[in-house]
Amino acid sequence: MDKILQPMGGSGEIQVTNDGATILKSLYVDNAAAKIIIEISKGQDDEVGDGTTSVVVFAGELLREADKLTSQQKMHPQIIIDGWREANDVAIKALEDSSIDNSGDIEAFKKDLLNIARTTLSSKVLGHGYKDFFAHLAVDAVLRLKGSTNLDMIHIIKKIGATLSDSFLDEGFILEKSIGVGQPKRIENAKILVANTPMDTDKIKIFGASIEAESPDQVAAIEKAERERMLAKCDKILAHGINCFINRQLIYNLPEQFFADHGVMAIEHADFEGVERLSLVLGSEIVSTFDNPERVQIGHCDLIEEIMIGEDKVIRFRGVKRGEACTVVLRGPNQQLLDEAERSLHDALCVLSQVVATEKRTILGAGCSEAIMAKAVDELAKRTPGKKSIAIESYARALRQIPAIIADNGGYDSSELVGQLRAAHYEGKNTAGLDMTKGVIGDVKELGITEALKVKRQVILSASEAAEMILRIDEVIKAPPRAREHDPRY
Repeated sequence: MDKILQPMGGSGEIQVTNDGATILKSLYVDNAAAKIIIEISKGQDDEVGDGTTSVVVFAGELLREADKLTSQQKMHPQIIIDGWREANDVAIKALEDSSIDNSGDIEAFKKDLLNIARTTLSSKVLGHGYKDFFAHLAVDAVLRLKGSTNLDMIHIIKKIGATLSDSFLDEGFILEKSIGVGQPKRIENAKILVANTPMDTDKIKIFGASIEAESPDQVAAIEKAERERMLAKCDKILAHGINCFINRQLIYNLPEQFFADHGVMAIEHADFEGVERLSLVLGSEIVSTFDNPERVQIGHCDLIEEIMIGEDKVIRFRGVKRGEACTVVLRGPNQQLLDEAERSLHDALCVLSQVVATEKRTILGAGCSEAIMAKAVDELAKRTPGKKSIAIESYARALRQIPAIIADNGGYDSSELVGQLRAAHYEGKNTAGLDMTKGVIGDVKELGITEALKVKRQVILSASEAAEMILRIDEVIKAPPRAREHDPRY
């Protein structure tokens, strides 16, 4: 289910989301242990982009099991931690042994990527009726990166109107700005200068300075000098041999008219993020001075044109120097839905880019991988003597709670389904998992429920380390505030 995040006091913009990291980052917590849990969720989001809820759930289940062992069985935390570490090693090994690498087969690997995208989006707003559509869109965008994890090449813009199904992937860069008055609206074989420079009247930069004029003629002379200085600056810009000028700051009427008279397209007030991304995809520098044209790296693209998206005019750059650049245009009826769609799509893009660039192995989802790890940990517990075996068994129970929570969220009997899942894996059905459509145990491989190995491994490692850290704590000490020293001046 989604949550509404409303600022304290009731004023301000609301957020509608079910993203774990977004919710936790918005909470105000005073508990020190809770802050540690929130930090691992943020770390998971930064590292792989998904699994933020799973890492918190698994860490919580480990701490629940630890509470039982310490309070009911009076077991020392160090024994529990030793058992968990052995269980963690065995679980990770079982997880990696169950992984599959189809990177050698292009068609099979793309199918894996589509399944990963569908699995990632299935629990989010884009998973309800739009899962296949956005899975293909995300995979096409990531494959354009050719193994890079630089998601700056994938620009996401949001336009209110139409429905989510009207979203599309454009093979180029789209800038949400307009072209100056009287300037060309379409340029082929564009030579582009990207700048961050004031294009209004040059002002005296001394705070509080003023100029006194004794007659209107002196005022006119000052205005003429300012005008000539701005025109000289425009001449220096044209000396770079460009036909398109993009500036982060405003372009006032005089330089705008100058560029229009010389057939140069001028785009003003491109925000800083847009300019940074645009200079990256065009292969240009962001310049502030124009005295040495030979030292400046000019950007290039095949076509610049003004197009309409909904009721808004935008500028599209086609055939940019970095060919992997593309733009995802999200459409939707309101801003909250578009914001959540962007977060969902960003999670899918993060996971897919990590799979393509680094860890290409995949695992089965829907509780299958947790059951495989829990079975391996149970086998370890049977071979381990002493109290440590009890701690290892608790680690296996925590792992099985993840499919139990999945079943509960689907409205099914979790105890029955998890019992059937455990029995299926002990019978040798290593691809058995939860079929949430029918509420039964199914073959996850046939269902196409696939996850990235890197995401699941990071969930297990981060949650285990956070639970160990909290379990080692026996007291919370609140330090007094620093004493204020008397200022001798007062």
